[in-house]
Amino acid sequence: MLLAKRFFASLNAQRRALEGRGKTMIDLSVGTPDFAPSQEIVDALLESAKDPDSWKYALHDLPELLNAVCAYYKRRFNVEITPDMVMMVSGTQEGMAHLAMTLADPGDSVLVPDPCYPIFAGAAHLAGAAPVFYPLTAEHNFLPYLEGIDPHQADEASYMVVSLPANPVGSVATPEFYEELVAFAKAHDLLIVHDNAYSDIIFDGNKGGSFLAYEGAKEVGVEFFSLSKSFDVAGARLSFLVGRPDVVAAMRKLRGQLDFGTFIPLQRVAIAALTSDLGPVEQQRLNYQARRDALADGLEAIGWERPMLRALCSCGQSFRSAMKTLSTLYRSSWRRREWWSRLVLPLAQRARGMCVWRWCCLQRSWPVPPQRSEKAGFGA
Repeated sequence: MLLAKRFFASLNAQRRALEGRGKTMIDLSVGTPDFAPSQEIVDALLESAKDPDSWKYALHDLPELLNAVCAYYKRRFNVEITPDMVMMVSGTQEGMAHLAMTLADPGDSVLVPDPCYPIFAGAAHLAGAAPVFYPLTAEHNFLPYLEGIDPHQADEASYMVVSLPANPVGSVATPEFYEELVAFAKAHDLLIVHDNAYSDIIFDGNKGGSFLAYEGAKEVGVEFFSLSKSFDVAGARLSFLVGRPDVVAAMRKLRGQLDFGTFIPLQRVAIAALTSDLGPVEQQRLNYQARRDALADGLEAIGWERPMLRALCSCGQSFRSAMKTLSTLYRSSWRRREWWSRLVLPLAQRARGMCVWRWCCLQRSWPVPPQRSEKAGFGA
């Protein structure tokens, strides 16, 4: 069986079943922001929905939408792009799957990070290709170690997926890394597919940007740019494929066989987001950072190594080792109720809403400084 179970849907079904039996759940599954979209974005949806023409087949991306993406890339990333380098997709999940069908043939290979978001490997399988994993390890700051990738595998791959800030490990790349990545792609005639979903959720003075900002990147790559996390519209599925015009044109040709374009009111929502004031996005980033601080302080307070959470609002690389520790404690001298009440519940409840693996729970006391807890939005 090539495809795994519907990962997040399966977890959600289990959560709903347990809640139906009266259980209080701590949800660490799919990530969705717990902030509300701006009124400007909501109004754009409502106003467009009132127009009868909005309910017809879209058939294409609105010219003003493509221009808005180009203007945003210049304003936010200082990157010059043109409308032929942009197309809308119904979320990066769908976009990644369709791009694999565009780029890979059955029997091809795709370079994929390990660990990775499930669709990175799943998309390759859907296209009949084989994912070839390259590791993200602490030794290399959870960044792709390009020198460690087999040159033959790089030569043979249809494309290479790079996710930075990395989901789920939260690592952030340096300009030097991106320059090395461009050189690596040119050396192996390799297309880079960059997942740029978290450029606005980066901490500790690190700067989020675009892969396309680096010299030569536009010739060797494309990136998926998502509005979901920055503008709190995850359910609307608003993402873009941006980069090499020939790749975008091929993807657009495939999508023309599969659907009739994105619902016009959703395109209007995207325009409203892309042209809005970015001040609230920065304030939201600070709120995520405060939550990260609360989680990291708490983990450290109970004896775990302080996690390296530099971005995302994701904590995957920390929880891999943390859950091993919890499992050991659970199997040893602690009784089950003590294990739950003294460790897991306070940790999860005070870190509520912090990360891509969403924390949905009530508040409890735990050893985090009160001023930091208040700053993170958890209350007294």
